[in-house]
Amino acid sequence: MTSQHLNSIKPRLTKITPLALLAFLLLTFVVVFSACVPAPGSVEASGNRRAIQNKGSDTLLNLALAWAEAHQQVDPSIAIAVTGGGTGTGIAALLNGTADIANASRPIKDEEIAAAEANGIHPVEIPIAIDAIAIVVHPSNPVSELTLPQLSDMYTGRITNWSQVGGVDAPVVLVSRESNSGTHVYFLEEVVRLGEIENSDIFAPQTLLMPSSVGITSEIRRNPNAIGYDGLGYVTEHEKVIAVARDASSPYVLPSVETAADNSYALARFLFMYTAGEPTGSIASYLDWIRGPEGQAIVTELGFVPLDAEAEAQ
Repeated sequence: MTSQHLNSIKPRLTKITPLALLAFLLLTFVVVFSACVPAPGSVEASGNRRAIQNKGSDTLLNLALAWAEAHQQVDPSIAIAVTGGGTGTGIAALLNGTADIANASRPIKDEEIAAAEANGIHPVEIPIAIDAIAIVVHPSNPVSELTLPQLSDMYTGRITNWSQVGGVDAPVVLVSRESNSGTHVYFLEEVVRLGEIENSDIFAPQTLLMPSSVGITSEIRRNPNAIGYDGLGYVTEHEKVIAVARDASSPYVLPSVETAADNSYALARFLFMYTAGEPTGSIASYLDWIRGPEGQAIVTELGFVPLDAEAEAQ
């Protein structure tokens, strides 16, 4: 290269500003750092460690957070990052590789399994607790008992006034979780459609859809004409719990650990975690701990039903 060429390059080199140099260095750092982060699903990849990504059901959110915090004391080497968003969101995250464990308050759907298998993923279902869905109203509401058919008629809009079920002359205000929630799907199938496969009933169009349990509690607390549903562990002192009967000839039963475990309460269900294939390494270790005595003790503390309670009730 001639001295003339070198002289033509020099001015361009000396015109780099400190700000431009800083931006270049930051960009280089980001690229190098990103290359060092293991991909989802490879928690122990190449000797690197990262948080297990646990995402999904809002019903399970408080329980999952309590598990993550308690397990950190048991094994500080395993970090667990927990977020909600709904069962559908968690399963979608598992299928696209951004979650290691999906929390679900309903079984995985056939179409979700098909989508997983199309991506070469085999979802593995792991029951981790039992929940009872509580029907809740404002404490001032005089109604204390409802049958499943009455609840179906209310949520489809066939019953629109509390006087039709023994209450005051006031419009029924329907409150529900939003459609991405596994609890919403469970309530649609087991209450709105009464567990009948051929039933195509849907929620009444006036139903208020809430993004979280907090939203349901807030609406029930402020509206004496509202009715909603939520996991038993999320019921507060600002809500009155309704006793539910399977039909008019069946006993009315309040939700509890005992009635969910012995199946006398009509709206009890399993809660699940899903993994992409059989869990291994720290994920398997964490799930074993959740299903063990320490993890199941936290289930009871938060108002859910431990797995062994069902066997003891038989």
